[in-house]
Amino acid sequence: MRTFAANKRDHRFFNMIDTTIFQDKTAVYYTLGCKLNFSETSSIGRTLREAGIRTARKGERADICVVNTCSVTEVADKKCRQAIHRLVRRHPGAFVVVTGCYAQLKPGDVARIEGVDVVLGADQKGELLSYLGDLRKREPDNVEAVTTATKNIRAFVPSCSRGDRTRFFLKVQDGCDYYCSYCTIPMARGRSRNGSIASLVEQARQAAAEGGKEIVLTGVNIGDFGRTTGETFLQLIQALDQVDGIQRYRISSIEPNLLTDDIIEFVARSHRFMPHFHIPLQSGCDEVLRLMRRRYDTALFASKVAKIRTLMPDAFIGVDVIVGTRGETEEYFERAYRFVERLDVTQLHVFSYSERPGTQALRIDHAVSPEEKHRRSQRLLALSDAKTEAFYARHQGETMTTLLEKAKPGAPLHGFTSNYIRVELDADNRLDNHLVRVRLGGFNEDRTALRGVLSQH
Repeated sequence: MRTFAANKRDHRFFNMIDTTIFQDKTAVYYTLGCKLNFSETSSIGRTLREAGIRTARKGERADICVVNTCSVTEVADKKCRQAIHRLVRRHPGAFVVVTGCYAQLKPGDVARIEGVDVVLGADQKGELLSYLGDLRKREPDNVEAVTTATKNIRAFVPSCSRGDRTRFFLKVQDGCDYYCSYCTIPMARGRSRNGSIASLVEQARQAAAEGGKEIVLTGVNIGDFGRTTGETFLQLIQALDQVDGIQRYRISSIEPNLLTDDIIEFVARSHRFMPHFHIPLQSGCDEVLRLMRRRYDTALFASKVAKIRTLMPDAFIGVDVIVGTRGETEEYFERAYRFVERLDVTQLHVFSYSERPGTQALRIDHAVSPEEKHRRSQRLLALSDAKTEAFYARHQGETMTTLLEKAKPGAPLHGFTSNYIRVELDADNRLDNHLVRVRLGGFNEDRTALRGVLSQH
């Protein structure tokens, strides 16, 4: 295995690539993890298509496999390894490139997986094309693993892409300076950095020109936008709000201490930014929040939810919660559960704590057993289901504007209302990417959506 550190490719070389060797070649893409990863994979795919590499059809053996990995938990690492093994079996002889957070954190481990040819860290992801060479398979002792030390990752690689969905995903920020005690993301993604407002507005205009109607703003810590440009997240959303053609924006996730009253008030006034918030809580117990090194307490979090509810009573509010972190005693969990139970939110995204090498959480006493993590997780998931169903039920009988998405063969059409209620209806796929008025009815069979009927008014 050949390992290279801080081996930044010369852009002149990148621009001189002989793309004729890629003509008629095919590629498959596999993404694990967050919406940011999916956005970046889509941009990688666009770059490869511009070089003449088409996406392989279903069942077709590909010449190139690109795996964009996640490493947020030990389970995520395992899923990455399984995905690589599966692709190597399905596409024998394919040139295999692995990138993303797992590749950045453990390049040696990834390079030793049978069938892998190149491992690229966070700083090399945007230059993936230049590492394909002549697409000849590498011997195990000649696998190329290229990463940049985390402290030296400074480049912001733009990404605005549709992928296979109606919505576009616009990457506005990358990296994180927070260093929460349980998290490896700063080690995998580097320091907080962002594109300029002018460049992001231009990407939004391009998405509109391509027929995009909805854009989701993605990043690692998007409320921290402006570290590298001296701008603010509020200024960004104010500028994006002026882009003609884009009818909907959603903010993917924003830290509660960075979700200012000014931002909430602007979203409440805007016709383009949807009443939809995703706010990481992680724990509803102040003692656990301090162990996590989070930058807020439960009082601040509750005040943000109350502010949203005052201005936007029907807003969808999603919340991230971690169970079983080191130091979370039974008493602390019960305190957290009671806080979340009282909180007027719509849905919980529940994660079981996973120990990550190199994190400060490993120094905290009191480890929670896997069985107890599972029990706590199930309680919160049941609470989440109850909150979501109550939110959906409250809107039955209303007529709401819904952006429809193309259905899979044999499946009903679906879409989302402005406040992120999932709607399912029988309709023509020609309505894909159309905003229509839909009357909301009862729950579908698995209670994951409301059945809808196109309104005649």
